[in-house]
Amino acid sequence: MIHRWSIARRLFVANLLIVVAFIAIVGTATFLDARDRAYDEAERRMTGVAAAVAANPLVLQAADQPDPSAALQPYALKVMEGADAEFLTIMAPDRTRWTHPRDEEIGRPYIGSIDAALRGEVFTEVTAGTLGPSVRSIVPVLDPAGKVKALVAAGVTVRTVDVAFSSRLPALLAIGGGLLVGGSLASWLLGRYLRRVTRGWGPEQLAQLFAYYESVLHSVREGLILIDTKGRVVMYNDQAADLLGLPRRTSGDDPSRPLSLSELPVTESIKDLFESGRQAHDEIHLTGPRIVVVNQGPAVGPDSPGQRRPEVYGTVATIRDRTEIESLGSELETMKTLSDALRAQTHEHANRLHTMVSLLELGRTSEALEFATRDLELSQQLTDEMVSSLDEPVLSALVMGKAAEANERGVKLTLRTQGAASVEGLAVQDLVTIVGNLLDNAIDAAAGGAAPKEVELSVESDAEGLDITVRDSGSGVDPAAVDHIFKHGFSTKKAGPFGRGVGLALVKQAVQRLDGTMAISGTDGAIFSVFLPAMATDHNIKDPSSE
Repeated sequence: MIHRWSIARRLFVANLLIVVAFIAIVGTATFLDARDRAYDEAERRMTGVAAAVAANPLVLQAADQPDPSAALQPYALKVMEGADAEFLTIMAPDRTRWTHPRDEEIGRPYIGSIDAALRGEVFTEVTAGTLGPSVRSIVPVLDPAGKVKALVAAGVTVRTVDVAFSSRLPALLAIGGGLLVGGSLASWLLGRYLRRVTRGWGPEQLAQLFAYYESVLHSVREGLILIDTKGRVVMYNDQAADLLGLPRRTSGDDPSRPLSLSELPVTESIKDLFESGRQAHDEIHLTGPRIVVVNQGPAVGPDSPGQRRPEVYGTVATIRDRTEIESLGSELETMKTLSDALRAQTHEHANRLHTMVSLLELGRTSEALEFATRDLELSQQLTDEMVSSLDEPVLSALVMGKAAEANERGVKLTLRTQGAASVEGLAVQDLVTIVGNLLDNAIDAAAGGAAPKEVELSVESDAEGLDITVRDSGSGVDPAAVDHIFKHGFSTKKAGPFGRGVGLALVKQAVQRLDGTMAISGTDGAIFSVFLPAMATDHNIKDPSSE
């Protein structure tokens, strides 16, 4: 039954028991201390009274008279009244009472211990007498020679002491009751708070729920990262650690010391998104060698009575890897380029074939043969130039396709090479990404500019690495946009159905992955320069499709 209780109820009951136990212990200790103090006070007061009476010369004088009671009884009654003592007994060393509150007890033996007093000592005891249990002090009366001539016993009954002590009990009970009420109220308030934040769940249920959430967190294939309102990373799963380059969390990590966003080794675009806390839907970001899609939304608590709006605990971001999709998209774009090139060439060859057929029908055989020979030589020359300049078939096909596409748009694409132009060791997907996107932008710029519309691709290689330069005859690049042109989402073109500003960002990512450098210049036509070091080949290059 107890295991079904909420944390709030358990805390309330536990705190109530602790308060009750505390009050019982403290109350008992206070009771005993107060009682002891009352008895100690009674002992000190009775000792003072007895000592004062024993020091009176009247007692020593009356002790030598035949009837000491005649002189001492009135004196003793007067002292008892003034000192608020229950009894004051003056007796002979043989216990015979000379004074007593009850006249019938005079002359009878004193009940109690007097051995210490007979030795000249002052002592106090609690014993039962004719008036009941009492606290009494016994003081010897000594003559000038030090001989005990009489004894003085002053006392107060235990009942009187208890009555005096009982007057303090209401204060003790009030203090105990105040502690009980205060502790119960504090427990109730704390329990109400815990019931709200834990939604009335018990620790076993919370432990089970945490285990489920922890399993879900680490089993999903998407990256998941939780950020609080102070800009601290509360939790993230293994997939998020892999995608963002974060250290994996272990069971031994201290959850009370979350990472700050400033400590995350992520790109500025992702860090700005996390710091802003804004909602994001399928935003594409570049991080290291990966392309990721990020969704972000607020972590909102449940509606509570009295709250105008739900409490926001932070933000939750999900991260998906899009690297493989982009790689496949690049390959698809390459195939589309080749397909467009074949379509353009087919259309062009059809026109030429119709021209030759028409010449033959007109009987102009020599002119038809000359036209066919010249066309074959030009096509073969272009093919030989592309294949001999670049030893990568896919890249050669890409450039040929771009040349055909440029020709259809009225742009002349020329290729210049120097050195072996070897691309051995470089991932073909990276080369297609770099060359294809740079040529696409250059052809677009040249096609929209004034004549002559030209694009030049220059590939140079040596022992240090590979230089790729693309020039166009377009309007150039605004110097103010140079720092932003390679950022994801930046574009000077009209946005299409799938967005803009991806191509040059992918180029920058591929160049960085190959440890290369890139630059842009030119106001009268843009010039894009890329350098890929030779050391980036073989052991440093990893095909993204293999990840």
